Amino acid sequence: MIGLEDRQMKVRNIEVAQRAGARLDAACKVAGITLRTLQRWKREEGLVRGDLRPTTLRPRPAHTLTEAERRAVLQVANEARFADLPPARIVPMLADEGVYLASESTFHRLLREAGQTTHRGRAKAPTASRPPSTHIATAPRQVWCWDMTYLPATVAGRWFHLYLILDLYSRKIVGWEVHETDAAEHAAHLVRRTALAEGIAALADKPVLHGDNGATLKATTVLAMLHWLGIKPSYSRPRVSDDNAYAEALFRTAKYRPEFPARGFEDLEAARSWASGFVHWYNVEHRHSGIRYVSPAQRHAGEDHAILAARHALYASARARHPARWTGRTRDWSPITAVTLNPEREAVVAMGNKQQMAA
Repeated sequence: MIGLEDRQMKVRNIEVAQRAGARLDAACKVAGITLRTLQRWKREEGLVRGDLRPTTLRPRPAHTLTEAERRAVLQVANEARFADLPPARIVPMLADEGVYLASESTFHRLLREAGQTTHRGRAKAPTASRPPSTHIATAPRQVWCWDMTYLPATVAGRWFHLYLILDLYSRKIVGWEVHETDAAEHAAHLVRRTALAEGIAALADKPVLHGDNGATLKATTVLAMLHWLGIKPSYSRPRVSDDNAYAEALFRTAKYRPEFPARGFEDLEAARSWASGFVHWYNVEHRHSGIRYVSPAQRHAGEDHAILAARHALYASARARHPARWTGRTRDWSPITAVTLNPEREAVVAMGNKQQMAA
């Protein structure tokens, strides 16, 4: 922006150069302005009043949120139930309640303006990771992931052992147990109990059970149980740490929950009580980012399509009310189709999607 005195000086210099025989457009170029700018200054009293753009009253954009709407967004974001949740989870949860306040990006912008953009929760901020394959799931009960992790006790050197089985497609924890020792018998019992609960006997195609190369998960007792149930075992590749990434990510989520005891568990019952509460939260209340922020239980039961369709209708209604606030399409609420276990070629993923659509 050029001040009034600088404008007047430039115009005087241009006029002097023009009287000396210089072309007007060439003199303007040397002065650092265009001929149209010079004409505008003279036509709109720009040499008397200066630049009026900073003080000009402009109409309020049609898509701007009102102060009441801005306060409502911040008030909701600061509710106790959303205290440790990012906008990516808050917006879908509100949509399931039939409430649309603003887009996820608007939530982020208002929180940033209010100085509330610090990472929420105990876990570190997530980093980009490569897409998860080897096996591909297009429906529940096709691919399971399982693993064991250690839960600390209050006594140094003592641990409890948490076994979990995760459905790859729905992300639901379909089986879990906590024991004082790591034994193949515990793993075999968990697999049998999970298979009964999930009705595997009635399935024509039995699921694949993927795990790491731990001795317990590859024990003869476990392999015999898998063979008896008709479940196909699968193991991570040697020296590939993220072949069982879904189970590892689940354990990370568990241990960064606010209620996870920092000083360990008093006894086995305390560990089992915590695990029971975590499994219920994860399956029923948790809105999973990998499945369009529906709960694993909803996706496992096939309810995610109706929920996502309702969200899409809500967004379409919100766009119809304030079309100026939308520059493109509404948020993508289409259901996630095929889920791959490890990185795989796009052709394989596309084939899985095609098979699901055909079914």
